Amino acid sequence: MKQLTSTIAKITLAVTILGAVAACNQSKTTDAKTTAATVATPEKAEIVYINTDTLLSKYEYSKDMVKRLEDKSNAAKSDLQSKGAAFQREVADYQKAQSTLSADQRQSTEQRLQRKQQELQQYQQNAGAELQNAQGDEQAKLFDKISGFAKTYAKEKGYKIVLTTSRATPTVLAGDPALDVTADVLKRLNELYAKDKK
Repeated sequence: MKQLTSTIAKITLAVTILGAVAACNQSKTTDAKTTAATVATPEKAEIVYINTDTLLSKYEYSKDMVKRLEDKSNAAKSDLQSKGAAFQREVADYQKAQSTLSADQRQSTEQRLQRKQQELQQYQQNAGAELQNAQGDEQAKLFDKISGFAKTYAKEKGYKIVLTTSRATPTVLAGDPALDVTADVLKRLNELYAKDKK
């Protein structure tokens, strides 16, 4: 979850910087009346923000994603523990029988156990890499869902920039609470996800 938050935070920062640069390039001159109007209410605002901490903790897709990743991680841990326990039993059996085996039998058994240990270590590395890839894929899908919706939402509402903020990357240190559109975005994302699940 920390890695997910960190990745989302980095992506958020990049989107924020790109949005700010685009806004600066789009219009270099604004008068005091326009600036005052952009801060008054979300309906008239050009810049709004979303709290990603709230979004990630309450967006049903995000909750389901975390559950899928936890299930996958738990299954991999269980499988590794099972294979590790089986290997430990084989080692213990060998240690008990070691004194009764010939030198050739000991050597071949030790080589076999060494190969099994290497295979187990390789399996563990592969399982870890597979989990990381799954997490990366899930995070990319989550980002695409949120950013895709944010683009549509901004166009629909007439916003020029939709910023994000979180504890990890506080791009909005202080802002008029009226410009926080998190609740509306979350409600609509959850409605869309509920339709997609059917």
